[in-house]
Amino acid sequence: MAPSARRPRLAVIVANGITGDSRVQKIAIAAARDGWDVTLIGAGGTRVKRTRMGPIEVVRLPVRSHMRQELTGHPLRRKVTQFGISDKQALARRRAIHQAWVRQVTAEIGWLRGDQRQSGARKLLSLPPSRALGAVVRVRRAAHKFRERAFGWEQAQAKNPKPTGNWRRDWPQLLDLDLAFGPFIEELKPDLIHANDITMINTAALSVARMRARGEKVAWIYDAHEYVPGVDWPKPEMSTAFPGVEREYIRRADAVVTVSPEIAERLRADYKLPEPPLVVRNTPIRESVGALSDRPSVRAAAGVGEDVPLLVYSGWLSAERGLGTAVNALTDLPGFHLAIVSGRTSPELEFLLNRAEEIGVRDRIHVVPYVAQHAVPDYLSTADLGLICSKRTLNYELSLPTKLAEYLHAGIPVVASDVKTLGEFVSRHQVGTVFRSDDHASFVAAVGQAMAGRDELRARIVEPILRELSWEEQSAGLMRLYRQVAAVAPAEPRPEVPWTVEEHAGPPPVDTTVADRPLDAWRPLGQTRVRLGLGPANYAGQAAAFAQAICQSNPDVSAEVVMRKGPTTFVFPADVYLDLSRINDVDFQVEQVQRIVGRYTHLVVDAFLPVFGYLNGDNIEGDLPALRRANIKVALLAHGSEIRHPGRHLERHEFSLFRDAPEGVAERLTKRAERNRRVAEESGLPLFVTTPDLLEDLPTATWAPQVVDVASWASDHPVMERPRPVVLHAPSARWTKGTDRILPTLQELHDKRAIELKLVEGVPWEEMRELVRTADIVLDQFATGAYGTFAVEAMAAGRPVVAFLNEAMHARFGAHPPIVNATPGSLRKAIESLLDDRDRAAGIGAASVRYARDVHDGRRTASVFEDFLT
Repeated sequence: MAPSARRPRLAVIVANGITGDSRVQKIAIAAARDGWDVTLIGAGGTRVKRTRMGPIEVVRLPVRSHMRQELTGHPLRRKVTQFGISDKQALARRRAIHQAWVRQVTAEIGWLRGDQRQSGARKLLSLPPSRALGAVVRVRRAAHKFRERAFGWEQAQAKNPKPTGNWRRDWPQLLDLDLAFGPFIEELKPDLIHANDITMINTAALSVARMRARGEKVAWIYDAHEYVPGVDWPKPEMSTAFPGVEREYIRRADAVVTVSPEIAERLRADYKLPEPPLVVRNTPIRESVGALSDRPSVRAAAGVGEDVPLLVYSGWLSAERGLGTAVNALTDLPGFHLAIVSGRTSPELEFLLNRAEEIGVRDRIHVVPYVAQHAVPDYLSTADLGLICSKRTLNYELSLPTKLAEYLHAGIPVVASDVKTLGEFVSRHQVGTVFRSDDHASFVAAVGQAMAGRDELRARIVEPILRELSWEEQSAGLMRLYRQVAAVAPAEPRPEVPWTVEEHAGPPPVDTTVADRPLDAWRPLGQTRVRLGLGPANYAGQAAAFAQAICQSNPDVSAEVVMRKGPTTFVFPADVYLDLSRINDVDFQVEQVQRIVGRYTHLVVDAFLPVFGYLNGDNIEGDLPALRRANIKVALLAHGSEIRHPGRHLERHEFSLFRDAPEGVAERLTKRAERNRRVAEESGLPLFVTTPDLLEDLPTATWAPQVVDVASWASDHPVMERPRPVVLHAPSARWTKGTDRILPTLQELHDKRAIELKLVEGVPWEEMRELVRTADIVLDQFATGAYGTFAVEAMAAGRPVVAFLNEAMHARFGAHPPIVNATPGSLRKAIESLLDDRDRAAGIGAASVRYARDVHDGRRTASVFEDFLT
C-alpha cells in the first residue's frame, strides 16, 4: 500500500454524543497523530453541529425517530386493531366525533318518541323509525367501545413488545441511526470507517457497500466495545436485536477490534472469524499523566480534607455496575467519604442518592463533574482507593473496565469485585483487594484491608503494568491495522498534534447538554404549604439556584424549575425542559396549563416569558388572567436585556454594549423592554431583578442577588504567584461584554509576556469552572456597568475580578463588590496595578470570597422572597 498524495480520510463514528466517550476521542487523536484526516461523527441535537478538536472535525448529527415510530408493534395488526387511529390525540378526536353523533341521533329519537304535539296516529307511525335509530345507536356504541378496547390493547403491546427475532423490527432505532449517519458518511467519502459499538455496525456495512458500488475504495473496521450476547440489556427486544445485527454484518467488516482477549476469542468462535479480533484496551494516555501544570483534584472537587479517607468511583452509572454495594457499605465505614464522578444526573444516580439519604450517609457522598479524558488519572490521584463494583454479568466477566487502568495510572489501589477477568488481574498483580460481588460485608472487609495496606499496594503499580495499560501501547496496533486494511496510508505522521487536544467551539455553540452543576437538589414539588414554580427562562441557571436557596431557608416550600430548551440553548439544571419546537402546538400548551394549574400556589416568572406556551401570546401578560383565576400568586423576575432599555443605557454609559449591538438588535430590545416595563407597572405584581443596575429601569423592583454555589467554586490555587499570570476572559457573546474593545490591550500585554491571555468561548461548564479556579485574574464585562453571574463565580473562587461598574449606582442599592473597576481605556492601568502589587491582588481575591459568601450564597436572596411566599 503506497502513501497517499493527500491525507487519507478516516471517519470515526459512534451513536452517542461523543462528550464523555474517552475511547472514541482517543482513537481520533491517535489517528490524527498518525497522519489521517479525521472526522469524528456522533449523534445529538436537532440540527447538524460542527466543532473542532485540534485538527479533528467533530460533527454531531440529529437522529429522527421515523422508523421507530413506524415499525414499533405489528403494522398489519395495528391497522386492523386501531382502525386508522394513529395516536391518543386521534383517538380523542374520534371519541368526540362519536359522542357528537350519539347526542344528535339520541335527540332525534327523543323527538320522534316524545313530541307532545304529534297526534296519536303520528306517534304510532313514528315508533318503528325510533326503534331503528335506537338499534343503530346501540351498534355504533358497541363498535366504538370495541375500537377503544382494541386501541388500548395495541398500545399496551407497543409499550411491552415481545421480541420477534428480526432486529429491524425489534430495534428500528438502528435504522434511524443509519438514515442519519449513512448519507453524511457517503458524502464525506472516507477511505476508512471505524464503526464504534454495535449501534454503528449496520450503518458502516451499508455505507461501504453503497460506496463500493459507486467504484470508491473504502474499508471499514467494527469495534466491539462489549460482548453483545453477554450484556444484560434493559429491554428484551435489545437482547435479540443487537446479537442479530452483529451476526448479520460482522463478517462483512474488513477487520474487527475489541477490548479484551476474552471477548476476542468469543467473537472468533461465535462467528467463525478467520482470525481473532485485534485487542485494543481502552486505557489512559501515559504521556499526559502528571503533565498538567494545573492538575485537577477530585478531593478538592468533593470538598474533602486531606486527612479524610476518600473512595472514588469514575464512570457510567447503572444497576449492574454495582455501586449500590459501596453506598450501603458506608454505614459500616465510618469516616469514609465517596466521590462519584458523573457527567450528569441519571436514574441510577438519583436512586443511589435517595438510598444514601435513607440510610443516613448522604453527607459523605459527593457528586463531582467529569474532566477532559487526558486529565482523568491526575483528577483521580488525590483519592485513596478506586472502586469497581461490577455485578456478575457475562460481559463484565470477560473484560477489564476502563476505570481500572485510570485508577492505576492515578496511582491509587483498587477495590474490585470478583468478576472473572478483573478479579484475576487485581489478584495476580496485587494492586488492590477483591470482594465478592454484591456482598456488603465482603466489600467492607476489602476496603479496610486495602486502606491498611495502601502503601504496599501502591508500590506494586509498576511501570510494566502502566506501559501495557497505556493508550500509546494499545493504539499503536490499531494504527498498524488501519494501514493494513485501507487502500491508502498517511505519508507522514503528525507528532505535533498533542495527546491533550480538547474539543473547542466554533459557531454554532458546542454544548447544549445539561450542565452538571453541583447544586443540592431543591425540595421536589409536593405536600408543602407553598408549592413554588420558577421559570421558564432559567438564564445562567438562576431559577434553579433560587429554588435551592429558597428551599434551604424555608421548610414550607417545595419547588419545580422549568426551562425552555432550543437547539443551541446552553442548558442548566431544571425539573422540566420545554421543547421550543413545540411551543405553538395546542397539545403542548394544554400540557402546560395542566402542569401548572392546581399544582402551584406561587410562581416566579423570569424574563416576562409566557408559562402556557404561546396559548395567550408571547408574553406573560396574556397568561396573568388565567393565573389569577387559578389563585396562583405570581412574581416577576428580570435578568437583564428583557428590561434594560437600550436608549436609556446609551445615555448613561459611554461604553454601552448597545453601541456594538448587531443591526436591529437595539430596536428589537427597545420594544421588548418598553412592553415589559408596561406589564410590570400595570400588573401590580411583586417585582425582582438579579442585578442592581436593572433597578434604574425598574425602580419599584427589589434586588434579589444572583445565587452561586460558593463552596463548589472554592479554590486553593494560589493567586498571582506565576511569573506570567493567567488572565481569563470568557464572553458568552462578544458584543455584550465589550470584548473587541479590550482585546487590543490584552493581546499587547500577552505578546509582551506580561500576562498569559486565555480567551475562552463556548466551552462546557465544568471546563469553565476549572479555568476560573486556576486563573490569576478574571475579566468580566466592560459594556453594561454591572457585574453578572460569571463575576460572582470568579469571586467565589477567590480570583480578583476586573470589570466596568457604575459604582455610584451599586452603592445606592447597597452593593459594594471588591471588583477592580476599569473601562476599556483604563484596563491596561488596572491590570498593571495588579501585576505590580501582587499582595494587593491576592487580598482582593480573599475579599471577593467573603463578598460572594455574604451576598451571593443564597441566604440574602431567600430572605428577599419571604414576604412573597407568605
